[in-house]
Amino acid sequence: MQLRQFLEAKGFYRIPLKKLNTGHYLFSALINSVQGNFILDTGASNSCVGLTDSSYFSLISEESLVKAAGAGAINMETMLSRKNKFTIGKWKVQNMDFVLFDLSHVNEALEQVEEESIHGIIGADFLKSHRAVIDYGRNCFYVL
Repeated sequence: MQLRQFLEAKGFYRIPLKKLNTGHYLFSALINSVQGNFILDTGASNSCVGLTDSSYFSLISEESLVKAAGAGAINMETMLSRKNKFTIGKWKVQNMDFVLFDLSHVNEALEQVEEESIHGIIGADFLKSHRAVIDYGRNCFYVL
């Protein structure tokens, strides 16, 4: 039995990924019914959206004491947006939280290798809570 058959029989939902020139994996999803591009990042502890995209996704934000670090930047101010609808294809969750912070350094790096910009990063918080399985060989991942 193949991995796909096994996971789909257990109720997992398959999501295709596009491998970028940077080695990152990209997929499309909706936040509050608005489409965006997201990188899957197992090394990111929290899922996040760029501060400049907060109104695009109709995110209601609140103060956050968390300082963001990663992708070459440290000690960045953040905001928090709770209980958002997150949809990937036919799969959805109603109460997704996002950390909001400046993703311009990430998008500049993507632009340098002629990739389109992203709206956010889906991290380990999401992957763990939805029992994600990543199939690097087939450029996809599965969520429950």
